[in-house]
Amino acid sequence: GEICAFKIHGQEMPFEAVVLNKTSGEGRLRAKSPIDCELQKEYTFIIQAYDCGSGPGGTNWKKSHKAVVHIQVKDVNEFSPAFKESVYKATVTEGKIYDSILQVEAIDEDCSPQYSQICNYEIVTTDVPFAIDRNGNIRNTEKLNYDKQHQYEIMVTAFDCGQKHATEDVLVRVNVKPVCKPGWQDWNKRIEYKPGSGSIPLFPSIRLETCDGPVSSIHTTIELQTNYIGKGCDRETYSEKSLQKLCGASSGAIDLLPSPSATTNWTAGLLMDNNDMIFKFDGKQGAKIPDGIVPKNLTDQFTITLWMKHGPSPGLRAEKETILCNSDKTEMNRHHYALYVHNCRLVFLLRKDFDQADTFRPAEFHWKLDQICDKEWHYYVVNVEFPVVTLYMDGTTYEPYLVTNDWPIHPSHIAMQLTVGACWQGGEVTKPRFAQYFHGSLASLTIRPGKIESQKVISCLQACKEGLDINSLESLGQGIKYHFNPSQSVLVMEGDDIENIKQALRKVSYINSRQFPTAGIRRLKVSSKVQCFGEDVCISIPDIDAYVMVFQANEPKITISGMDHFARPAEQFERGVILLPDIRIVSTVTKTEHPDSKEHDRANKPVVLEEMLHNLDFCDILVIGAELDPEQECLELDHVELQGKHLDATNSTAGYSIYGVDTMHNYEQVLRQVRYRNWYTSATFDRKFRVKCSELNGRYTSNEFNLEVNILHSSNSNFMDHVSHMIVEPQFLQSVHHPEGSISAVHSSVVPSVATIVIIICVSILIFIITLGVYRIRTAHQHSSGDNEGSKENEMDWDDSALTITVNPMEKYEKPHQTEEESEEEDIEDEEEDTTSAESDESEEEDEEEEEEEEVIVQKGDKQNATRQEQLEWD
Repeated sequence: GEICAFKIHGQEMPFEAVVLNKTSGEGRLRAKSPIDCELQKEYTFIIQAYDCGSGPGGTNWKKSHKAVVHIQVKDVNEFSPAFKESVYKATVTEGKIYDSILQVEAIDEDCSPQYSQICNYEIVTTDVPFAIDRNGNIRNTEKLNYDKQHQYEIMVTAFDCGQKHATEDVLVRVNVKPVCKPGWQDWNKRIEYKPGSGSIPLFPSIRLETCDGPVSSIHTTIELQTNYIGKGCDRETYSEKSLQKLCGASSGAIDLLPSPSATTNWTAGLLMDNNDMIFKFDGKQGAKIPDGIVPKNLTDQFTITLWMKHGPSPGLRAEKETILCNSDKTEMNRHHYALYVHNCRLVFLLRKDFDQADTFRPAEFHWKLDQICDKEWHYYVVNVEFPVVTLYMDGTTYEPYLVTNDWPIHPSHIAMQLTVGACWQGGEVTKPRFAQYFHGSLASLTIRPGKIESQKVISCLQACKEGLDINSLESLGQGIKYHFNPSQSVLVMEGDDIENIKQALRKVSYINSRQFPTAGIRRLKVSSKVQCFGEDVCISIPDIDAYVMVFQANEPKITISGMDHFARPAEQFERGVILLPDIRIVSTVTKTEHPDSKEHDRANKPVVLEEMLHNLDFCDILVIGAELDPEQECLELDHVELQGKHLDATNSTAGYSIYGVDTMHNYEQVLRQVRYRNWYTSATFDRKFRVKCSELNGRYTSNEFNLEVNILHSSNSNFMDHVSHMIVEPQFLQSVHHPEGSISAVHSSVVPSVATIVIIICVSILIFIITLGVYRIRTAHQHSSGDNEGSKENEMDWDDSALTITVNPMEKYEKPHQTEEESEEEDIEDEEEDTTSAESDESEEEDEEEEEEEEVIVQKGDKQNATRQEQLEWD
């Protein structure tokens, strides 16, 4: 009647049932080991109760009916959420708002829905334009910009429904890619150019992005914009004369707009840009060309050349704007020839003088060209081969479109006035004045009578020294057409293969062949048009705007050196003395080294002077003080010295000018041959000169090298010279310092004359003194110095004896303590004594001896020549 046991039927159930009260049959179900919901959250089994009627073998007991037990395990929130991936990645295109960029997912190992479900996701990173929903979908809250930020990194966490968050946040990486924009990629806006670099590529790694468009052909234009530099681009800034010589132009061009100087003063009042020799006319200025600069009557052949920059004429009713005008100076107002601009036309007026044929002739020649008013620099050449007039603009030929015929001008004796920038109105007004003023800029205005220029010379004169270039034309690839404009500032390329065009564009380079280029920027513009299959233009490619930065060249320092002072006997100046026998012109640039040093050492960089070679364009030898007197002195140069060189020379009383673009070596050679002559030296004792050289028309100038030349006159310096020469060079004791100029005087004095007879009579009176040797020696020391001041002619006669110098110098050596003045006096006295004795002894055989003496004197003069160089250095 008691309950003894409960039995559980099922495989290895972790439960057991124990009897609490056998009588009442109460029992308890309990776990044998820890229960884990995550392993099993439900158990179902059968339980039966047994009475105590069991026999010894466990038989005969009675069991109850089967009861089903169902157990649910209650969950504990012991696990945190964990994300399935360690990193999440996504890529988005800029400029779009996405509903979902990507989805993150976390899991929780808890067994119950409450603790195992993820109820929420959250972005941990602050200030990012993203949001996340409860399902883990991430979206952007604003449009993303590739230029602003290429990539975002955000941290995300998850929460289960028991509000337990993930132990580790997850990284989400969002890459932003730009919207595909067709255009050129991988190029630099600034390209640096150092002088002397040759040709440098502009876009060495450029490529074209077409966004997979079906491109059939591409057309690209590269333009180098240099219109704001000098005369429209970097050109040589030598004078027009020098440039014409360089280009092989025929000589005789007359520069009507030279840089202002003492001899060319008519341009002094004009506005001017010195660096590039540009004259600016503001409609209020004109310049009168002095008479004699240009011949009165030009022949049937002549050339006018000029650089001009001109914009549209001011005012509604455009006036004529005169470039060059030759009109009557007084009384009348006739224009003989003129070049002017009117309504964007260039007009050349040429009225010939009346001759036998009183017929209509062409008088006006018109050219209508857009370039005349485009505010850019252009080079104009008017070639006149009457009656044909041809215009070359930037090297291209233009024929006049309208010719006005007119009667020839009747001859008159009215003087003519040539003007630049305005026309002289001499008649029809109360007071003569300028009229028809020019507005714009002019440079290098020349007129060349009697010659017209060839196309080759014209092209050379207006050539640019900078431009675009293509490295290795051979490797441009198949199917690429290219074309340069004449000045090589615009390059057009066309092709149907993008890869070939890309490779060709990488070879386009900039070159500047000037040694000292104009520093500053050169703008670059690349524009492209792309055609697609079946369409006109399918892709729009933006222009490239870049610039070349040309650095300042190291400025050269031109130094002139040489002997800056010398003295020569007066007689040498009659024949001409070389002024600059050892002149040396050297140019150096200062370069700073860049050692690996700290910032504060920068100021102490070592400076290196490096010699450089470049051309010069003029050297002037200027006379300091009073100008040369053409009656008695001059500077001269044998023009053979200029042959084979690009040099010319002009001579005036103010000095000597050598000009032309040539090497420093050639300038040295020519300067070393310039001689100074003075054929009336008694009035001159010294002369001072100054030498100055220039490169690029005065942009770089040398130091001022000063030279002083002393003229030694025989009356006050011959004896002194003799003594000093004998002290230095005893081997020349037997020769007398005879200036060549006085040899003729010696010759004439040797021929018997009244003076000679008188001398012979005097000598015969003194014969008895000569016989007394002792007396003669004593009197030699008692002569007064007053004897030195005899007449100049007599002094020459005595000094020129061939047998004079053998005694005195030895006396000098025997008595070194004597002053120079004493020894000089004794020299003179002994010379006179010796001469007296020699002549008296030989008076009987005078005629024969005179011939011999003449020969001896000539020989001594020759020896004097041979040794002159060393003696001059002593002077």
